[in-house]
Amino acid sequence: MATELIDVLNEDGVLTGEVLPRSEVHKRGLWHRAIVVAIINEKNEILLQQRSEKKEKNAGMWDISVAGHISAGQDSLSAAAREINEEVSVLLGYRTEIKDFRYMYCFRKEQKFREDFIERQFYDFFILRTSGVDDKTLYFQKEEVQAVKFVDLSTIQKMIEKKELVERSEIYQVLTNFLFRF
Repeated sequence: MATELIDVLNEDGVLTGEVLPRSEVHKRGLWHRAIVVAIINEKNEILLQQRSEKKEKNAGMWDISVAGHISAGQDSLSAAAREINEEVSVLLGYRTEIKDFRYMYCFRKEQKFREDFIERQFYDFFILRTSGVDDKTLYFQKEEVQAVKFVDLSTIQKMIEKKELVERSEIYQVLTNFLFRF
């Protein structure tokens, strides 16, 4: 497996010019950029993924449709499309195109998982609307994801209360406001 290289940012989200392996970025707690995508079907249900038990953080928990790091030199939209194709894909030739993404906003978050794993990230949050896709037509990368399902907002709220979802309150609030407009 190739080493994933990440652009290092300063605390304002500006590129520093430094490019380091992902493991080093987390070990040193350096700022970097990631994407989060909520995939929403025609019923206004959100696709959730259950993270693999082998994941370094939040193993086995349910999470938003797709999340991942932006590789060095890559833009957010390309990273979002790449992550969808890596983690969750649709059978029968469905292709995700950059024009289908809706940019929602950027937020920053700091989390310390261990002494040698500190996450300081700027997240670019996107929504991707789909139709004709259900959890039976999806396949996923077993190393990353162990299950997927579409759920409504009330189910998400119950999962948050039971602490079954990865903590992403910034996203769930914006997502709730967005879906109530439709």
